[in-house]
Amino acid sequence: MTVAVRVFSLEVVMGVGVSIFFLTLGAILRFAIEPDVFGQSVHMDVIGLIFMIVGGAGIVLSIVLAPRRGSTSEGQLMHRENHPPEV
Repeated sequence: MTVAVRVFSLEVVMGVGVSIFFLTLGAILRFAIEPDVFGQSVHMDVIGLIFMIVGGAGIVLSIVLAPRRGSTSEGQLMHRENHPPEV
């Protein structure tokens, strides 16, 4: 009996998920909160813009640096063969 086990990388999924979170948080800080809610020293709109830039760059980098999903290699597909011991 031969069993094939496909190994998936969660690194790409987590990268895109965290990037979308930063993009969403940045949009909320930029457009939904008053810029001077914490006083004159903290500009929430600028912090929101920075988060949106980081989130957008993270999404682009996650997509560009992602491994090709269609190709299989020895690192992604492991074969196990179950041979009982002969007596």
